[in-house]
Amino acid sequence: MSAYFVLQIEWTSDEARKSYIRGLGEMIEKHGGDFLLASRDYRVVEGAWKPGLFIVIKFPTMQGLLGWYDSEEYRPVRELRLEHSHSDALIVEGD
Repeated sequence: MSAYFVLQIEWTSDEARKSYIRGLGEMIEKHGGDFLLASRDYRVVEGAWKPGLFIVIKFPTMQGLLGWYDSEEYRPVRELRLEHSHSDALIVEGD
């Protein structure tokens, strides 16, 4: 069953954003992931979603997603994102 990493993010530092993006695609591909969506073009119709960049990354399995998310390689990059952005993330499984 596929697994999805869903992220809503607003960066507080453009330099940190650039550092985060650098090499991220290779890390994700290494774990079988694929960017499905990265957009600011959405409309909140319910709830308390905050404006920002909305990202969806698909992995073939939850094991692959967690392998990427918990990897030593991604850990410092994730910390950079957490320190220099306002973001909400979730992991969801389904097809």
